[in-house]
Amino acid sequence: MIEDPASAGFDSTRLNRITDHLRDNFIEKEKIVGCQALVARHGQLAYFQSLGLADRERKKSVTEDTIFRIYSMSKPITSVALMQLYEKGLFQLNDPIHRVLPDWRDLRVWVSGDTNYETKAPIRPITFRNLLSHTGGLTYGGSGHPVDRAYKEAGLRQDKGETLSSFAQKLGNIPLRYDPGEAWLYSYSTDVCGYLVEVLSGKPFDIYLREEIFEPLGMTDTGFTVPEKSMSRFAANYGRKEDKTLQLIDDPMDSIYLEPKSFFSGGGGLVSTTKDYWRFSEMLRCGGELDGARILGPRTIELMRRNHLVNNQDLASLAIGSFSETAYEGIGFGLGFASTLDTVEAGQFGVNDFFWGGAASTIFWVDPIDDLVAIFMTQLMPSNTFNFRGQLKNLIYSAIIS
Repeated sequence: MIEDPASAGFDSTRLNRITDHLRDNFIEKEKIVGCQALVARHGQLAYFQSLGLADRERKKSVTEDTIFRIYSMSKPITSVALMQLYEKGLFQLNDPIHRVLPDWRDLRVWVSGDTNYETKAPIRPITFRNLLSHTGGLTYGGSGHPVDRAYKEAGLRQDKGETLSSFAQKLGNIPLRYDPGEAWLYSYSTDVCGYLVEVLSGKPFDIYLREEIFEPLGMTDTGFTVPEKSMSRFAANYGRKEDKTLQLIDDPMDSIYLEPKSFFSGGGGLVSTTKDYWRFSEMLRCGGELDGARILGPRTIELMRRNHLVNNQDLASLAIGSFSETAYEGIGFGLGFASTLDTVEAGQFGVNDFFWGGAASTIFWVDPIDDLVAIFMTQLMPSNTFNFRGQLKNLIYSAIIS
């Protein structure tokens, strides 16, 4: 399956440092249970290795078709889905979303106060661009801020039977954390994007993804649940205890991913395999088409990967808080992806690449200049435990010799 790394411009000895690094520093030291890494360039698979265990308790090895929870790597997929509808002329990026979600027309912005807080009218409405770029004033409800506490009190995504519609209705009754366009804050925005796909397309979101993205691209193992026939390939998920040893936090044989869902989280609900996500990434690298399946136009991909933050600023200039799947210095954000604006400021290779990661330490990036795709899968929460992306970038880019 792997072609000659040299034909893709790699020094194979240097590229194989990835295996040594992951095995010696993470698998053998039991910092992670298992992982998988893929590197492709010019469409050629140059590196694909499975290391360690997918399920420690059952001593199952990671295999080529292991299924992983990709969490926030669902966001680029959802963003692509929404931009398919953009291509059909169903919205403009600067359109207010209350054109589609009328209940959001009278949203307020938090000003001050703890429980009986003061609010004001926003200086501008939330737009489709704001949602796709996490600049709309929404949050993830993870801090002690009064708006975040209101998210928790509303029971967002916690009530049995929650749907994208009921979720959006609850969210529309809570004040925004800041004026749209004035800051960047990682948030539930992409879950709202999933609901917008549902409303604009007239199809349930899970069915839309299956029919318009997964089936055309041959992503046979990607979805919101793991079917019974695939349970044996589903990896376990682990977290770190205070003593830094690993504990099982989601058993693949008794996981919520085996149960039917009513809430289809475009922000973090999908499972996938490395091979499936490679097909999605290759579609992006190839300008929206793969093996005859046209998902987006090339100019749409180009628009999505550009920095959409105000005045072309980086995240370090606009971000509120530190919770996300990326560092901030030298990093911009487009329509569903982060992007490297300045390799010196970012301290890493890959200018103009676009990327994202997931809560269980999964990562991917597409580099249009070096014509490269890289994917890393593991199941360790939280994702900021180790800087896998930075380490892999050092290993991969230093192996490129032509």
